[in-house]
Amino acid sequence: MNTTHPAADVHDHAMVVTRIADTQWRAVADDQTVGRSEATRRPDGRLFVSIDTWRDAVFDRLAAAMLADLPGPVHTVVDEADLALTSNWHRAGFTTRRREWEYQIPTDPRVTGLGEALPPDGVWLVPVGAVREDPLREAYQAIRDDVEASVGWASMPAEVLARPDGTPLFDPAKYAAAASSDRYAGLIRIVRRNRHARIGLVAVRPGQRRRGIARALLSHVLGALHHTGTGTAWAEVDETNTAATALFDGIGAERRASTLELVHP
Repeated sequence: MNTTHPAADVHDHAMVVTRIADTQWRAVADDQTVGRSEATRRPDGRLFVSIDTWRDAVFDRLAAAMLADLPGPVHTVVDEADLALTSNWHRAGFTTRRREWEYQIPTDPRVTGLGEALPPDGVWLVPVGAVREDPLREAYQAIRDDVEASVGWASMPAEVLARPDGTPLFDPAKYAAAASSDRYAGLIRIVRRNRHARIGLVAVRPGQRRRGIARALLSHVLGALHHTGTGTAWAEVDETNTAATALFDGIGAERRASTLELVHP
């Protein structure tokens, strides 16, 4: 793949943008690379793009080239505090699709107030490392189907990697679960990184919500992190997910940043 986008006007006559691979573009001026861009398709099928340059004119040319070459819709993610970058994407025709809050969460139960939050009667916790893949996969699919039928799975910040055929790829060592009868009623994914950890997903299946299962899962995971010396965890929550934002706000988590997902039709 080698598609060339010549200069649009006299002001950038020395710049040439070339599609150097299916998912990569390069801007060259005076024999120097002045910018690069890339497209990535996520497991849920959405196409995300990024541009690496400090020059607005180069950004505009790369954005135009990518949009001309790619099928829509096209998405990107920006830190809301980066006003210059956000403005560049808006200038290219992108609009804000959703906002996601990044939370910093204390793990000390004396701060969160979770203490030993217990699951409701008939539900018990399966710790990280003891979760079985088959019921985990079944619970994940039930939760995903329910979310997809309502607000849409694209509103969830979590992303589960997939095999080439699209089948979700799970690592049970990163999950804890709440079990009920012969299936999992809820799940939480935790990824440890040095002295902090990231909570990638907290979800409860339909018919089991508003029973304290999510609080019990958070209490279990945060307590375990605190016990091993990890003082904080991080999580992302869509601003429209009022249940999740109320849960994190209620345990002393702090909103430290916000991320915008932008889309071009």
